[in-house]
Amino acid sequence: MSNSIQLNTSVSDNHFITVGFKIIDKIKEYLSSTFSCKKGVIIVDENVFELYGESYLKELEAVFEDVIWIEVPSGESSKSLAQFQKISDKILNAGVDRSTPVLVIGGGVTGDLGGFVAASCLRGIPLIHIPTTLLAMVDSSIGGKTGINHEVGKNLIGAFYQPKAVFSDLFFLETLPNKEIVNGLGEVIKYGMIRDLEILNTLKEISVNNTFSYSKKWEQIVHTCAKIKVNIVSEDFKESGVREILNFGHTFAHVIERVGEYKKYSHGEAVYMGMWGAAKLSNLLGFDIDIANLSSFRSLYTSRFNPKESAEELTSLMLFDKKVKDGSIKAIVLEEIEQAKSTIITDISVINESWKFLIQEFK
Repeated sequence: MSNSIQLNTSVSDNHFITVGFKIIDKIKEYLSSTFSCKKGVIIVDENVFELYGESYLKELEAVFEDVIWIEVPSGESSKSLAQFQKISDKILNAGVDRSTPVLVIGGGVTGDLGGFVAASCLRGIPLIHIPTTLLAMVDSSIGGKTGINHEVGKNLIGAFYQPKAVFSDLFFLETLPNKEIVNGLGEVIKYGMIRDLEILNTLKEISVNNTFSYSKKWEQIVHTCAKIKVNIVSEDFKESGVREILNFGHTFAHVIERVGEYKKYSHGEAVYMGMWGAAKLSNLLGFDIDIANLSSFRSLYTSRFNPKESAEELTSLMLFDKKVKDGSIKAIVLEEIEQAKSTIITDISVINESWKFLIQEFK
């Protein structure tokens, strides 16, 4: 069983996102019917390759006459110029052309890096995402954002580049460690806060002692989150308007990740913490937001946030975020649950207070 969602970003640039369990045959059918399959590139996270290289991935390899395999080391450090050049060199030296499909298989790091490679080589070659983590299924594989990190900040080098297709096979969730499920839940909770509170209710139903084993309800959750993102991205592909609400919690989260040197906190942890800051900011701006919607998941997140930086210094670090414009901090706040909006903060003291609240909660 699978569900498909169509993402429209222009008249000539549409693709489908397919969500289901054990959909390998659908992937193979798509590849065979869409490409010549004489040559293919498979960029895969090294951990995924270790688990599935001799089974699932072998089935994909059989579709092509010639496959260029590229393993990507796991971890945020792979989103680097060095890895970008290494992969690009291998692809270009293999003699790919503009019709050669690139399958990117893994989580957000592999997806962002592989997507940027596909966007850049020969000014764009066909990209197919096969996300293997919850975070990638509900967020990073959808919407066309690709990129790598710079020492100044995260995701500062990249491009908007749409994949030809996304296949979210929930089969991968069966072997996903619980900590990676929790990582993905940061973004899932975000969707509940900005658009659909029922997502949070479903999460509570499938949680047993803070663990999340595979359940058919995952298909409902992943499909709902993907559909929300698709609907928003279809309205605003290059993030000049409504798409900005997908960054709820992220302006705080990016600073949290940076002071943790992109190692101490997972993206989902940082987003969850960041949503506490954004919710407090919403309250300080006069909107009555019940933080109980966040606190019901608080026990999932055990990391402490004790930065050496003061609240004022953390606010200053926000100025390095790529969403800052003309030196002003733009934040996503909630007017009410399921109603998010972008706002320019002119009174920096409210951001300082939001940081203090966040630090107090996670100290």
